[in-house]
Amino acid sequence: MGADVASKPRTKPADQRRDDLMNAAERLFLDQGVAATTIEQITSGAGVAKGSFYLHFTAKEDVVAALRLRFAERVGGIITSAVDRIATGDWGDRLAAWLTACAEGYATFATLHDMVFRDVPPPTNAGLADNPLIDGLTQLLAAGDAAGAWRLEDPRFTAIFLFNALHGVILDAGRYGGSDALARRIVDHGFRLVGLPTG
Repeated sequence: MGADVASKPRTKPADQRRDDLMNAAERLFLDQGVAATTIEQITSGAGVAKGSFYLHFTAKEDVVAALRLRFAERVGGIITSAVDRIATGDWGDRLAAWLTACAEGYATFATLHDMVFRDVPPPTNAGLADNPLIDGLTQLLAAGDAAGAWRLEDPRFTAIFLFNALHGVILDAGRYGGSDALARRIVDHGFRLVGLPTG
């Protein structure tokens, strides 16, 4: 009996506690807004003492920043899964998969996106040029360029341009309608940008 008790961890690992805090904060922020949510509510929702919050974050704004990164990771995971299902040499299909999955990811997590980017704007607009999604698109465009699937003078420039255009039309469709055939239209415009025939 003593060995069984000793083998059980007394506390959760730090990463799991941090995730619990973020999960509780995400639920509360989406339900009642960031401003109305207290740190006490977050720690209560996570089932941890208030002091545990300050082991991982200094303020609610830090949690929002972490949720922004989580949003990018979630959408990035959807994109990676979609692109990885396409054979490496099928560059048009891989680009179409990237664009379609990005649109789907934004639609899936639209409420979280609006909360962490619109309701609580980032302190700078650096994410419009520097973010993991743009990095992934840059790598795809550069690899396709190296393989001769398209010719791009600057894959990163094209990735930033394409990502921000895609971002804009997805948000526009989410707020004002027009999501019918949106993925096809995004892919067609993306193909035109890199010089591929549209279908």
